[in-house]
Amino acid sequence: MPKSANQKQKLLYLQKILLEKTDDSHALTIGELKDELARYDIQADRKTLYSDLELLEGFGLDVCSVRSSTVRYYVGNRDFQLAELKLLVDAIQSSKFITRKKSLELIDKLSHLVSENDAKQLRRQVFVTNRVKNVNEKIYYNVDILHNAIAADRQISFTYFKYEVDFSSPQRIKKVPRKNEPYVVSPLALCWDDENYYLVAFDGAAGIIKHYRVDKMEGISTLSKKREGGKTLESFNPAQYAKSVFSMFGGEEADVKLSVNNDMIGVIVDRFGTDIIISPESDDTFTVNLRLILSPQFYAWLFGMENKIRIVSPEYAKIVFSDKILAVTSGC
Repeated sequence: MPKSANQKQKLLYLQKILLEKTDDSHALTIGELKDELARYDIQADRKTLYSDLELLEGFGLDVCSVRSSTVRYYVGNRDFQLAELKLLVDAIQSSKFITRKKSLELIDKLSHLVSENDAKQLRRQVFVTNRVKNVNEKIYYNVDILHNAIAADRQISFTYFKYEVDFSSPQRIKKVPRKNEPYVVSPLALCWDDENYYLVAFDGAAGIIKHYRVDKMEGISTLSKKREGGKTLESFNPAQYAKSVFSMFGGEEADVKLSVNNDMIGVIVDRFGTDIIISPESDDTFTVNLRLILSPQFYAWLFGMENKIRIVSPEYAKIVFSDKILAVTSGC
């Protein structure tokens, strides 16, 4: 029988079959592998298939065998295990900044990293339809542009927009630029907070660090000018900045001393990590010094601690917090 045009690609198709059709729970016999190859118009005999499997194993494919009534073959270890891919699928589904369309595309691509049977488990996890998802399809490319600008040490410009009520339009919501001219900043890092991507950047005109929602940035361009900021760029710590900001709301940055009940140490660690210095205050309390943004979200977080975490200093922060408590309790 003459060889088919696909015969020279036998090893490639054999690898494809093993990756797509087999896993720890689904293995194929030599005869079944022959049948699968025949679907691609490729002829194979048992002897050459044994040699082909050895070649693939030598190339790095984890070809495993299991014996029951006969010997069956399957792919064992892969670049990603099913449990790891399930975590990635969960992360994609829970991310508001990833649109529904892109979520489904990414999950479909991930499903090709496992066998067809395991892929069904990944697809069964999909429930993105009713989640609040972003509508800005360009965000993935924007993130790439921003990373490249940071690596190239270059400033960027962009239009930053906001939403306004507009009952004259069918949607009743319109998108408008925050200002007429483009923003020009020196990008420092990309941070993830409250299910959104933020760009942290140095605003040279204002001389301070600011952050911007990436999904609200449009027309991003990398400029030829090098980033500004000098010592700010050198000393900037993205992790520390993210810990100091509550839900990325603006406010004054300050050194804050807190008095904390001992049983709230878990709350402090969850919020600020273990790289902090605490000091004993009494048998039941300790103090901790933190660099924080005194935003409305910080005060709301503190209010939720039911007086188990208290501000020691600065004094003006204590006054602001007391005024907020008074406003709430008095119904103002």
